[in-house]
Amino acid sequence: MPDPAAGGRRIFTGVDASGEVPIEYRFSHARNGTRHLVVVFANFTAPGEYGWSNGVLDKVRANILWIRDLFDGANSYYLCKGMDFALERSVAGLIERVRTSLGLGHGDCTVFGSSKGGSAALFYGLRYGYRNIVASVPQFLIGTYVREGIPGAAKMMMGNVTDWNVGALDSVLPHLVGNSPHRDANIYLLTSPQDEQYTTQVEPFIGLFEDYSNFNLIYNDSCLITGHGKVTLRNLPTIMGILNLLVDGIVPRLGMVVNGGEQPDADTSPIDGFLAATSQVQNDSSFPRPVVYEPLPEQILPPNGVRISGTAHGGVRVSLWENGKYLTNVPVAADGSWSWQPDRQWSEGRHVIRLFAADARGYQTERSEAVFRIPAQAPVPAFG
Repeated sequence: MPDPAAGGRRIFTGVDASGEVPIEYRFSHARNGTRHLVVVFANFTAPGEYGWSNGVLDKVRANILWIRDLFDGANSYYLCKGMDFALERSVAGLIERVRTSLGLGHGDCTVFGSSKGGSAALFYGLRYGYRNIVASVPQFLIGTYVREGIPGAAKMMMGNVTDWNVGALDSVLPHLVGNSPHRDANIYLLTSPQDEQYTTQVEPFIGLFEDYSNFNLIYNDSCLITGHGKVTLRNLPTIMGILNLLVDGIVPRLGMVVNGGEQPDADTSPIDGFLAATSQVQNDSSFPRPVVYEPLPEQILPPNGVRISGTAHGGVRVSLWENGKYLTNVPVAADGSWSWQPDRQWSEGRHVIRLFAADARGYQTERSEAVFRIPAQAPVPAFG
């Protein structure tokens, strides 16, 4: 059964038990029938072990398949359990069954993930020939990484955490990148020198992509990145742009590019001065806000006897609003006075009228308020 999702996107949750290992998944149909599939692999600490399932992909116009990475209570990089790669084959089988059920080719698929999910995206894209690969801050030396930092995953994946098993998992991605026949894959690898893993887990392996026809390295040198977990967040606009283009059938060719370059400590006084001088709302004494003479604050008035008046020196009109809705514009007389007494029945309760003056050039004052109350009306007795 489908579950509701943010943004109105319906999510189907299921288990594919047709392979050697049951694989849990979530699926959402493409809006408007777009002919594309995005396969999402989870990063470490992803909620429910489903990556990117917090609504950020709601506007992506593709079929989306999220695959859960949780086996015996631990993560697996979607690869193996006790060095048995039946888990990988089962994940691959799930993706293929979804792809063929949608009538899509390998070129109509994008595999996507960050960190652990980025490693999985590279693996499944290059091993099984999915044309588009978007991988943010992946780990290439998987065995070393889990042994040193994720002992639960290391135990689950290897069974016995030996140097031989660590070396075997370390070789999976480098060997695949170096020998994959799918050299025409569109690969987008996002990284940053501010990632503490960059020098050991990414930089030594960039050269392996040298003869891929469309390898793109997005190197974010932002001073706002403070570690591995911040790289993907900082690159989110770039990632969403790439995904949306691929889904729309447009294949970017970026090459090796550097982004970032923010200047959080830059001097903003020139632009601040310009904005203050040209702001539509003036906040200096040369154009004061309107003065309200009537009604008095919180005055109780009859429902058909409300008059609002005051002065607005320097203005040509006063604009009145209630609850964000425009009520009227009132002209300002030569002596600065203005008034408004509409022919209407005001509803019972407290009314807050916000108002400002505007001059002939369109500049506005800061806002003033007229506040009054309309009491409950006694019922009219029925005679007959």
